[in-house]
Amino acid sequence: MDWSLLPVFLLLGCVVGVLAGLLGIGGGMTIVPVLTFVFTREGFPLAHVVHLAIGTSMATIMFTSISSVRAHHAHGAVLWPVFRAIAPGILLASVLGPQVVGAMKTPWVAAFFGSFAAFSAVQMLLDKKPHAARQLPGPWGLFAVGNGIGFISSMVGAGGGFISVPFMAWCNVKIHNAVATSAALGLPIAVAGTVGYVIAGLRTEGLPPHTIGYVHWPALLGIVVASVLFAPTGARLAHAWPVKKLKKAFAGMLFVLSAYMLWKAASTW
Repeated sequence: MDWSLLPVFLLLGCVVGVLAGLLGIGGGMTIVPVLTFVFTREGFPLAHVVHLAIGTSMATIMFTSISSVRAHHAHGAVLWPVFRAIAPGILLASVLGPQVVGAMKTPWVAAFFGSFAAFSAVQMLLDKKPHAARQLPGPWGLFAVGNGIGFISSMVGAGGGFISVPFMAWCNVKIHNAVATSAALGLPIAVAGTVGYVIAGLRTEGLPPHTIGYVHWPALLGIVVASVLFAPTGARLAHAWPVKKLKKAFAGMLFVLSAYMLWKAASTW
């Protein structure tokens, strides 16, 4: 591994840390395309570069979410009862997602994610007021929601904020609480997803050096060091920004994710 790339990983970690604290996302859709480019440039086997990028992204979210959620918890914004109800479903589905990735064609996964992200962004920008009676579902409903969040997030190497934040906002949860709780939910997604990608990678031959399954540890180290330091900065910005500005920022990020994934689907069909 060319350790001269460490500054690239550190810079990427700074961006990811701010995004995690500000928008409640792990930065997976930023990490994955950059690492895919870097790994390709380094001559990694093309059959594995995307899997390595996604697996490494999941591993970084473990550390980023810890730093981010500590900052949100200090503001009293994390809804821990909601976290405890959703997390079990997330843990189960996040282990299964990586096992499915290898069997499902990339264009279908990319097209689905891109369409969903665009829909969520439009809903955020329209800022429709939810019905006054709409609330979060009961324990079994939240368990099912956790299944969906964990499954989709682990398949694309993301922290789940692009699903959980719009869902909680739709259920009359204040946007700052939704972002903070989403940051906390990124931890079980990342832990279970990382385990899943390590297991899947251990069954794969021809992986490059410095990997544990589908996790590339030099990239993990560089991204984590910077992201952990910068996640509290994003969290402070989240609590300082007006709600409408925060929604626009989140919607803008969703449009970026959508555009990339739809381009990926079209280019690999």
